Amino acid sequence: MSINVLIVDDSGVMRAMILKSLRMSGLPLGETHQAANGQEGLDVLNQHWVDLVIVDINMPVMNGEEMIDRMRESPEIKDIPIVVISTEGSKTRLEKLQQKGAAFIHKPFSPETIRDTIRDIMNLGGDDEGAD
Repeated sequence: MSINVLIVDDSGVMRAMILKSLRMSGLPLGETHQAANGQEGLDVLNQHWVDLVIVDINMPVMNGEEMIDRMRESPEIKDIPIVVISTEGSKTRLEKLQQKGAAFIHKPFSPETIRDTIRDIMNLGGDDEGAD
């Protein structure tokens, strides 16, 4: 099974870093889509099959929290797993995001952190290293 991913971040450099980390993570990637803000992200979700959304919080036009709210209100996309990657430090805001079912990764991050968080939120078993 390959994972179709949508990366939503207003920084093209950050989207490229997340995509590179995903490729390095060893996860089975399918199609990858990108958007520069929450509204563009919702447009992509209406046009493509996506298994996982990775979203930043602070973006112009529509921020990540608003995008998550819209996703959770829509029957077609409300169950898509969401990982927030952000520099956000507010404990209150992080708790709100977790209540909405989103996992959180702090910037900066490693490919291993992304891999483990995605495996956890998507209930993908990890490969036991050294086991044959």
